[in-house]
Amino acid sequence: MVELPILRMGLYGLLTFFTFIVFCLSCARLNYTNHLAPNDPLNHGRSFYDPIVAEILVTTLFTIPWCICIIFSIHKRIEHPYLATFGTEIVGLSVLWVFWIIGAAIASNLWGSLSWCQHIEACRVLSAMVAFLWLSWLTLSAILGISLLFSFANKAFKEPLHGRWDPRISRVTEMRQV
Repeated sequence: MVELPILRMGLYGLLTFFTFIVFCLSCARLNYTNHLAPNDPLNHGRSFYDPIVAEILVTTLFTIPWCICIIFSIHKRIEHPYLATFGTEIVGLSVLWVFWIIGAAIASNLWGSLSWCQHIEACRVLSAMVAFLWLSWLTLSAILGISLLFSFANKAFKEPLHGRWDPRISRVTEMRQV
């Protein structure tokens, strides 16, 4: 059986990878729509941007540092009474979850059925973006679910998020008693 901290770090690493792919695809889409050739049939050759792509780009820019920070906190067993707890992680994951579901849902509504234009690179970029949006959201949902289950089962909302604590030697326990 895989230990919880290793599983969580692996899922955060996977989320970072998927998020980086979405970031790259979002940049490619923004570059394409902001630099349309005059003879491009899309929008009659007038440059534009998709607001949802900007939202997705911002979401990725929030998610990547979050994942790196959490992986570092779990790996180094960082303990802080407010910033490095399961409760803080769950709040942060919940906010990111809302951003990801909004981005994935709107992108799927706009570009969910592009099989008719897969011979065009822009359509393939959008199809890949939608796929990786949902993979990122699914991975984020798994992390959130695991953290919630662990927190409820162990009453660990105020415990260090690395998940390997011993109340007898934890600095967080000492800080709370002061």
